Amino acid sequence: MPIYLDNAATTQVCVQAARAAYEAMTEGFGNPSSGYALGQQAAALVKERRETVARCLGCLPEELFFISCGTEGDNWSIRAAVEYGKRKGKHLITTAIEHSAVLEPMKDLERQGYEVTYLKPDKTGHISIDDLTAALRPDTILVSMMLVNNEVGTILPVAEAARAIKAAGSPALLHCDAVQGFLKVPFTPKELGVDLLTISGHKIHAPKGIGAQYIRKGLNVKPLLMGGGQESGLRSGTEPTVQIAALAAACEAWKPEYREQIRAVKDYALEKLKEVPGLEVVSPGDAPHVCAISLPGYPSEMLVRDLSDMGICVSSGSACHKGKPSHVFAALGLPKRTLMGVLRVSFSAENTREDVDALAQGLISITKNRIAMR
Repeated sequence: MPIYLDNAATTQVCVQAARAAYEAMTEGFGNPSSGYALGQQAAALVKERRETVARCLGCLPEELFFISCGTEGDNWSIRAAVEYGKRKGKHLITTAIEHSAVLEPMKDLERQGYEVTYLKPDKTGHISIDDLTAALRPDTILVSMMLVNNEVGTILPVAEAARAIKAAGSPALLHCDAVQGFLKVPFTPKELGVDLLTISGHKIHAPKGIGAQYIRKGLNVKPLLMGGGQESGLRSGTEPTVQIAALAAACEAWKPEYREQIRAVKDYALEKLKEVPGLEVVSPGDAPHVCAISLPGYPSEMLVRDLSDMGICVSSGSACHKGKPSHVFAALGLPKRTLMGVLRVSFSAENTREDVDALAQGLISITKNRIAMR
């Protein structure tokens, strides 16, 4: 097995989730909409697992809807909020460091005549609540702000944004992409003050293809998919019982003490990597599991390949960039040579100090055997 240090991209499926998925495939495989016993057993299990995920998220079961992934939830939230506020205005606010699942729908809405304000981060990757307050207008109908940035690990001021919206008397709904924050950072939707919130299973050791969408009770939004009326009529389609079972099992398997365990390994990494000649810490990350570093003058993609040849997995940013330059790192205004050599390192409870030692040695080896570019 490789040394895996790219847990912000995806995580290894835990044994509990894999076992729950297998049982759902081989034993509880009925369609929850079927009237016979096998189908009703599946329906009861979906209900039970919704309660489990809702409890871990800190919301009511009727506020939680199963979706396929974070991208789906982000897109649904934005479209739903725009439809909800269409008579109140056409101004939207987000940040310049959101995931593409937020930024691309925003760009599409701009083409349709909406106005979008993109809040810029400071050099550390943080967003100013004062900038958000100044950007709010009477015609602002949506603020979308992630909880934890997936590339630099900074925590954004979502709860403060909710208070600013309320203080301004704004009609704006607040959406939060909490994909990187769920279970890694303590929160509930109520504590954040959000109307809509998105999580994804494969970031917490569940399989890919399952996530959940929080919709505040009392907020009436348009269905994402129409059809047989599943998910309280908001997302029709036969429930993915296998993935739901795995998501609930992964949530139950998570232990709060993992946060400090992960942070301890990351903190060790930030110290150990100082041994690498010329290495810079771009962001230590506020969240326990993500940090960003740079080896200035060494192209990121080359570093990723060389480390991969050594059996070490890190990334040059979000997996969704597919080799394209990261808009997040670009937004920080880094010097060109620093930007060239940026790497994201992200941890799980499975990682050890020995993994970090191997990464440090791998980077030292690269600096000895390759010449940095000017």
